[in-house]
Amino acid sequence: MDDTDAVLDELFAVIEDRKETLPEDSYTASLFTHEKGENAVLEKLGEESTEVLLAAKDDDREELAHEAADLVYHLLVLLSMKDMDVADLRAELRDRR
Repeated sequence: MDDTDAVLDELFAVIEDRKETLPEDSYTASLFTHEKGENAVLEKLGEESTEVLLAAKDDDREELAHEAADLVYHLLVLLSMKDMDVADLRAELRDRR
């Protein structure tokens, strides 16, 4: 496992922990308890996708990395909501090789 795998696994573990413990001061926990439910995360995915596209269009590498990280984070939250995990994502990507 390389550093990227470790970072994704660590991040997903934090997301799963926040889902279970729901600390009051956690943004991640707030996504799991939001009054809009799953729609809150879906809206964030749409917003972050747009921001990725705009950063790419502007050739802003720093902003693109920042927004791509936001997009991946919110995608991982959605996978957690759907009782999926990083292994499911890896398996699908591996099958597409």
